Amino acid sequence: MSSPRNSVVHNVIDVLRCFSTEAPLVGVTDIAAQVGLHKSSVSRLLATLESEGWVEQDPSTRKYQLGLGLIAIAGPLLANLNVRQVAHPYLNELAATSQETTVLALWEDAASVTVEQIASDRTIKHTSPLGARYTSTGSATVQIFLAELTFSAVEDLINSGTIRLQDGWTLDELRQRLEIVRERGYATNLRETFDDEIGIAAPVYDHHSQVVATVLLAAPSYRIDDHTIDTLIKQCTAAAAKISTRMGHPASHETVER
Repeated sequence: MSSPRNSVVHNVIDVLRCFSTEAPLVGVTDIAAQVGLHKSSVSRLLATLESEGWVEQDPSTRKYQLGLGLIAIAGPLLANLNVRQVAHPYLNELAATSQETTVLALWEDAASVTVEQIASDRTIKHTSPLGARYTSTGSATVQIFLAELTFSAVEDLINSGTIRLQDGWTLDELRQRLEIVRERGYATNLRETFDDEIGIAAPVYDHHSQVVATVLLAAPSYRIDDHTIDTLIKQCTAAAAKISTRMGHPASHETVER
């Protein structure tokens, strides 16, 4: 059931929408006229928003402007959108070079989530729908994200059922695999989750040297041999390094330059 349009939440949204790049400073009277509320109601709403840091009052004009508190709310979204924007041309380049599907995945609520995809132009291909969530340790992107955690944290995710241990794997085997992922700088899924699919993933780092995303190459297994895998690994890790450089990671810059 939808909430009524005159709810407090809707009033707050209407007030916030009064601010724009063209009109960054707005007075109570103007806001009241725009949203159709009494000035006293607008004043109370602005006082609440000011206490949260969502708006600020200019001491000279007594008008209001948006506050820095909104950044704390929008920050995670802005960060994700930023890495998608930075990654997009490199995903396109990787898809053209490899002729396979390229994907950008983020770690969200203990799952690897597809947020961008460039599908292969080939008739037979593997794709990952936007919003698809992967939680098996057999997934190459999941391995990249898990490799950044302590193994006790990984065990907690598995024991809670949040992350699924790939069929046939033991915890010791997973520990060894994640150590190899950290050492090599990439992860593979060679027909381990699906018989007809292979996946190669590499981490994207930001200026804090934190993994903020994963680049994935997905391809049908029938056209992949050992030589092709080596080539795809080099292409995938190179693309991830370029994106990391654009995200401000200095170590990736050195890798790309070599």
